[in-house]
Amino acid sequence: MFRTALRNVLAHKARLLMTVLAVMLGVAFVSGTLVFADTLSNAFRNQSAKSYDDVAVSITSYASTDDAKEEPGLSRKTLDKVSAVDGVAAVSGRVDGFAGVADPDGKLIGVGWSNKGSNFAPGKDGKDPAYTFTDGSGPVKDSQIALDKESAAKGEYQVGDRVRVATNGPVKEFTLSGVFTTEDGAVNAGGSLVLFDTAVAQKQYLKPGYFESATVTAAPGATDAKILDAVKPLLPDTAEAKTGKALADEQAKEIEQGLGNLKQVLLGFAGIALFVGIFLISNTFTMLVAQRTKEIALMRAVGASRKQITRSVLAEAAVVGLVASLIGFALGVGLAVGLRSGMAAFGMKIPDGPLILSVTPVIAAIGVGVLITMFAAWLPGRRAAKIPPVAAMNSVHAVATTKSLVLRNSIGTAITGLGAAAIVAGASTGGDDGRMYIGAGAFFALIGVIILIPLLSRPVIALVRPLLVGPFGVSGKLAGQNAVRNPRRTGATASALAIGLTLVTGLSVLGATVGTAIDKMTTDNIKADYMVSMANGGDLDQSALTALEKAKGVTAVSPQQDVGLQVGGGDYVSASAVTPGAIQHVLNVDVVSGDIGSLAKGQIAVAEKTAKSRGWKTGDSVNVAFTDEKKATLTVGAVYKDSEFLSPVLIDTKVVNPHEVKPYIPQIFVKVDGGESAANEKVLIDALGDNPAITIADKQDIRNEFGGAINTLLNIMYGLLAMALIIAVLGVVNTLAMSVFERQQEIGMLRAIGLDRRRVKRMVRLEAVVISVFGAVVGIGLGSFLGWAIGETIAEEIPGYVLVLPWERIGIFLVLAGLVGVLAALWPARNAARLNMLNAIKTE
Repeated sequence: MFRTALRNVLAHKARLLMTVLAVMLGVAFVSGTLVFADTLSNAFRNQSAKSYDDVAVSITSYASTDDAKEEPGLSRKTLDKVSAVDGVAAVSGRVDGFAGVADPDGKLIGVGWSNKGSNFAPGKDGKDPAYTFTDGSGPVKDSQIALDKESAAKGEYQVGDRVRVATNGPVKEFTLSGVFTTEDGAVNAGGSLVLFDTAVAQKQYLKPGYFESATVTAAPGATDAKILDAVKPLLPDTAEAKTGKALADEQAKEIEQGLGNLKQVLLGFAGIALFVGIFLISNTFTMLVAQRTKEIALMRAVGASRKQITRSVLAEAAVVGLVASLIGFALGVGLAVGLRSGMAAFGMKIPDGPLILSVTPVIAAIGVGVLITMFAAWLPGRRAAKIPPVAAMNSVHAVATTKSLVLRNSIGTAITGLGAAAIVAGASTGGDDGRMYIGAGAFFALIGVIILIPLLSRPVIALVRPLLVGPFGVSGKLAGQNAVRNPRRTGATASALAIGLTLVTGLSVLGATVGTAIDKMTTDNIKADYMVSMANGGDLDQSALTALEKAKGVTAVSPQQDVGLQVGGGDYVSASAVTPGAIQHVLNVDVVSGDIGSLAKGQIAVAEKTAKSRGWKTGDSVNVAFTDEKKATLTVGAVYKDSEFLSPVLIDTKVVNPHEVKPYIPQIFVKVDGGESAANEKVLIDALGDNPAITIADKQDIRNEFGGAINTLLNIMYGLLAMALIIAVLGVVNTLAMSVFERQQEIGMLRAIGLDRRRVKRMVRLEAVVISVFGAVVGIGLGSFLGWAIGETIAEEIPGYVLVLPWERIGIFLVLAGLVGVLAALWPARNAARLNMLNAIKTE
């Protein structure tokens, strides 16, 4: 029987090629994900270990810079004590923060959030062990900086050049003293690293004489553990010390966790692709069994048992699965290499390291491929074994009984109803619990619909059949009839497309709904022409606000300055310090009671929900404590409707700033005379000193900032789901090929009575389009239902949430489904048209 299975594999290479492709693509996704994750994990672990090679002990300060009673970090005195410990060779103090470098065009080098500045900390030999200089040397003067090699190359800078550097204050020019290489994570993430003289770095990032962290280098023969024990008693309570090895291990664990999440997402999409592939594999083996009906009957007649027939089909599947798995694994390795190169192309530098090919991806690839193929082939094999020998020899193929169809449809209805009920219950519950119900319900609903698809195919396709007859005549009529001739096979083919489009449509509905709500929220709440912020998401310097207030043509400026107010000696309430008289011109403040102008009198304005929860109303007095612990009694001057762009409490900057060490300003909203224009934007850029680290966003940029992430996520999801849709296309090809094979005699008769080749091709193409669009309609319907349900669970978190059906995208999905049918029919239609009439008529 095993030799028979091998012979059948070799005899049906063309048919099995599609199964090989389906399994190969799914396995490539699985193995590629595992190899990619292992390679990245190893590279980052090695980088982490390398960065701590010469570190015996690392010291980190967690002191608050806002507390005037405690030291803001590690003092030079503390580091001198650590230096005196037996076994310590050197101690390097570190302080860092944001620093952005402008390229020759004035644009920021790097990705903003990973642009970093630190201090050059030379030892007695004049070298800093953390950096290797390839040109020049480290900065030793206030006017000097050093720059990492990648950033220097991007900016076309050489030693001696003048470089514009921005922190969260005004832009300054420095002389480039040196270029270095580093294992710093900021540079590896696509950012930049600027080294300042220690005194300069301390002044702009912390406080003169203090460091945020320090690294301790051991003398020859000294052990890290002994140094750690000796250092700990010398540190303030706000500092923590760990060995370099412990920190490297912690970072490696964090890397594993981060990559683990990515791995799970990618494996999830690989699972979807393999699930879709099951339908293709099952159809393929159903077709092969149909071709060999008489052969199987003869084997049964000469003594083969049902179990042997089933085992023969499973052995055939195992061989196909093994071949596909090996090819898929090789393709997966290529995919892992491509992903690594792709990340580098997008500015994410991956540490150097070998490609890791462990045993796990190989076992997973072969195991998944073989098991999936055998599982999908089991049902066709079981059906083949149940065909009576006499019936098969007489070409009387066993058909599904009425009882089996009734049982199938009853089970499908029950499972679909259970899934739909769980989805509705989840939508009503909301939150994380609701989404769990929806996830479980979606699984059952999808399974139920797949079971019911053969039942659904007849009435749904019957609705479109008249549309085929009119324009396409007899070809259209025959295509409509052929599409429902074998509902089980049509359903299995449509299921593959339905699964992919369920997920794609659900994501599209959710994305369109959330995106529209965010866009509306932005449009309704922002009156300003521009929003000014830091490229790294940090805080702006007070000088930026002053510069904007003085800029030509500016009519209103207000910051959104973060403030923490302690209310009544109890909990803190989030507040924003704003400019009275300007805030209502840059943001929509919908006043419910009182007057927003009362802010200028030193009073506060409170959001409606906050006022209600705390029992406040206009005219009430509220006892508050500022960050410097000084207390005051403030009056509620206005109550306004809640908004995503307004904090629960608004207060005048003049009231707050005397109590702040340094105001924290994440955004400044600006309204200018004449509205948005290139000239007005240039005025703001010039007012801010052409600072590359400051972003000036107009209203469209603001909408893109809040809604762009959704579109980016959708595009990534579409790309990942493309694998499942490709496999679904192969399924349509398979079904048509099977249909043509079964109808050879019929096609020969049609040709003999006058149906020419052109109309035969049209008939097969239309059949493919009908099946594809049917699957798309089912998927779009179920996906829209799921999108609505998930949206209901987050509706309360997004003001103005209203369900939006993206009709344009849905229309594109339907058109693409039709195109899929046309493309999938090319080969089967060509074969059908080329059938020899006489040979086809003689076919039994």
